[in-house]
Amino acid sequence: MVGFIGLGRMGRPMASNLCRKGFRLVVNDVNPAAVQELESLQARAAADAAEVAGQSGIIVTMLPNSAVVREVVAGPGGILANAEPGSLVMDMSTVSPETTDELAAAARERGIGFVDAPVGRLASHADRGESLFMVGASEADFARVKPLLEGMGSTIYHCGPVGSGTRTKLVNNYLAVTSCQLNAEALGLSQRLGLDLERTLEVLYGTTAVNGQLKIAWPNKVLAGDIEPGFTIDLAHKDLTLVSEAAHAARVPMPILAAAREAFSTARARGFGTKDFSAMVDALCDLAGIEKPRLRR
Repeated sequence: MVGFIGLGRMGRPMASNLCRKGFRLVVNDVNPAAVQELESLQARAAADAAEVAGQSGIIVTMLPNSAVVREVVAGPGGILANAEPGSLVMDMSTVSPETTDELAAAARERGIGFVDAPVGRLASHADRGESLFMVGASEADFARVKPLLEGMGSTIYHCGPVGSGTRTKLVNNYLAVTSCQLNAEALGLSQRLGLDLERTLEVLYGTTAVNGQLKIAWPNKVLAGDIEPGFTIDLAHKDLTLVSEAAHAARVPMPILAAAREAFSTARARGFGTKDFSAMVDALCDLAGIEKPRLRR
């Protein structure tokens, strides 16, 4: 039996794909509707993390932040207190490296395996079973979780020992999130200068200025008028904060990170926090009184 705790915008489709591919799941989430959706796919509902841990050989967590992960995994009544020795925890959340290291050490003391496997790509990729995973694990534990990862995604990278996945995710998200601010400023300027959006994008797509957000994600989200969240500005701000803390600890100066984080803080203050992180361009245009860029239908 596989346990799955955290059925949010990313976790729900990932768990659903496992059910559809024949894995037997026991699930838990604070949202009853999400649990009911998984029950319709033959998953078993559990009342709490303790019940999930007691019934599962591998327990997957996909949770919003470091504090929640610590509580669910290592808190009283959590996974480690109730899982059997020889079981394994795979945390797929985006958390601080310190959180991953602490939980891996606590799991090791109890004879429980630990894998960090944060997720790349977007919620729409999770829907289609096309997620990318950055995995930190021993060779034996990686082999053990690989069938699950193959059931949820299409691209799997074993980045190294425990903690490597989390650290790789911070590097990845720094570029992915910061590029949204760069794109927002570039397209805001383009709008102010009166340029044609379609022709401007055509030029950018043909040069080294292009990036994955601008070419792949944005045409299907904010530029199409869809700013409902696949990944929110609030979560992007959280990830930039994690990157900032890691950079300070490692003594790596990152001035562009500091500027981008403040831009996301401004967007949150202006009420855009729950919108998709591609909506950074709308936040900037709203601030500057610029017409929001939209592709012609």
